[in-house]
Amino acid sequence: MSHSPILIWGAGAIGGVLGAYFARAGHKVHMVDIVADHVEAMRTTGLRIEGPVEAFTQVLPASTPDELEGRYDRVFLAVKAHHTEDALEMLIPHLAPGGYVVSAQNGLNEKVIAARIGVEKTVGCFVNFGADWLEPGRILYGNRAAVAVGELDGRMSQRVRDVHALLSIVEPDAVATDNIWGYLWGKMGYGALLFCTALTPDSMSDAMARPEHRVVYEALGHEVMTLANAEGVKPLGFNGFDPDAFLRSDPDGMRMALETMVAHNRKTAKTHSGIWRDLAVRKRRTEVDAQIGTMIPLAAAHGLDVPVLAKLVELIHAIEDGEKPQSAARVDEMVPLCR
Repeated sequence: MSHSPILIWGAGAIGGVLGAYFARAGHKVHMVDIVADHVEAMRTTGLRIEGPVEAFTQVLPASTPDELEGRYDRVFLAVKAHHTEDALEMLIPHLAPGGYVVSAQNGLNEKVIAARIGVEKTVGCFVNFGADWLEPGRILYGNRAAVAVGELDGRMSQRVRDVHALLSIVEPDAVATDNIWGYLWGKMGYGALLFCTALTPDSMSDAMARPEHRVVYEALGHEVMTLANAEGVKPLGFNGFDPDAFLRSDPDGMRMALETMVAHNRKTAKTHSGIWRDLAVRKRRTEVDAQIGTMIPLAAAHGLDVPVLAKLVELIHAIEDGEKPQSAARVDEMVPLCR
């Protein structure tokens, strides 16, 4: 392998944190982002990482996709799930022969990437730390949390070791795993709960802690874990999420899981999800179709009924389209569908 810089495609919450940490540790990094002001800030005054984990500023080589030149062996794709295909089309000409793409995203984007460029060029990655893009040149790193990397077929490879070493710069407890799909499906379950909190103006913790809505969070977790089970995946728990409790609909286990998740999210400077931020602050489409929406046809293919997930997608769309406001009343609408 040549020692071309690490290409970070998408310098937002996740990509920005990764790139700044890699560069500070002495790795050559090149950032790509579609926001020209953000690109300009990174390469002049620098990218400011702020928040309780650590605060520092790192000047980074950066360009917009149309300015980018050269080919890269290692590409971290860190765009929103619904921008994956467009980003891939732009980055493919810049992927060196024998190079690979690491999906540092939310969702099952590894499926999309592997379908487009091949499994042999795709590395699975799971990132759960809290971060927000605040404005050009500024990213909030809100809390440390689980990070994992693995081959899609579960084997331990040299490139997984290489990527693990990089991710360990950001998160010392990062894991090289033979079950990356377990992490990704665990995150699908956790993600469904976060989408539900974004139906309301409340913080993640306050929304999840409402006793009258517990049944909704339990039903969402159960539907996703049942689907993962049908897919032959053994989902893994992290930061409070307990896949087995949700799969079995175990009342005590689910209550404990929700209480632990509430406590985990009380300790972060990132009080609301990125989904909430898309809806309330940035007034743009969320990742709902690329994350939650993809599970609806998958469930149908397995003959599974997922009424609560389907309703969640419908309600997020209603907020995106300006038809309904964010409100605890949105979660109320889901309660009758639960059991």
